[in-house]
Amino acid sequence: MSEILTELHDHILIATFNRPDIHNAMSHTGMIDAIVGLCERVNQDDNIRVLVLTGAGKSFCAGGNIKEMLSKSNVFSGTPKQIEAAYKSGIQRIPVALWNLNKPVIAAVNGAAVGAGCDIAMMCDIRIASSKARFAESFVKLGIIPGDGGAWFLPRVIGQARANQMTLTGEMIDAQEALNWGMVSQVCAPEELMTEAINIAQIISANPPLAVTEAKKLLRQSANTSLPEMLDLSAAVQAQLHQTEDHMEALNAFVEKRTGLFQGK
Repeated sequence: MSEILTELHDHILIATFNRPDIHNAMSHTGMIDAIVGLCERVNQDDNIRVLVLTGAGKSFCAGGNIKEMLSKSNVFSGTPKQIEAAYKSGIQRIPVALWNLNKPVIAAVNGAAVGAGCDIAMMCDIRIASSKARFAESFVKLGIIPGDGGAWFLPRVIGQARANQMTLTGEMIDAQEALNWGMVSQVCAPEELMTEAINIAQIISANPPLAVTEAKKLLRQSANTSLPEMLDLSAAVQAQLHQTEDHMEALNAFVEKRTGLFQGK
């Protein structure tokens, strides 16, 4: 069984976590390797302009495998030092891979996004949710903490106060509350989720890809960059984009009232 199923539609890659038997749990090596490999593929393929992540079955992702925690197997086995090393060489590769993606990522959250599953959604650039989606930063309920970087991502999405509440209570919130908190930008009927995700992806992929990539980089860097530094960086990037073929094509298409044809050049 493939851990992740992929379908390429024009410039949009749809990737589906494909372990519904374990609610798309993330802690085993196969799924971790599949996610890291997916990110590498997207970065290397200029034909892919947007990645959409979703889950097979009822869940988006249930995070760590509780049965493995109970049996102290896989990443959860060994001494504290061995477990620490396993986290660094295992699940912590996921936030690094997603953070280093140079294409936009849309999370189409179809069901429960719990623990590391919630965090993976937070690692994406855009999140939309089915009305059946639920979110929980539930680590404390199991006597552990977000070992995958969730304590870094979640406050940046929903603010410190709400991130504190979710992390320290471990309580579940529904899709509507996630919308109210800014965790997701849209809630859809379950049957409309992928249609809407693809629609957003199509709008993004129709734009000049170099500009989209650089805009994403600037947004990511803004959280840890001063205004003077950001202005300097923006000026340098803008100067380069003004020299691109896609910029001229965009200007001509605007004046001629037609759709631009962009080559990423």
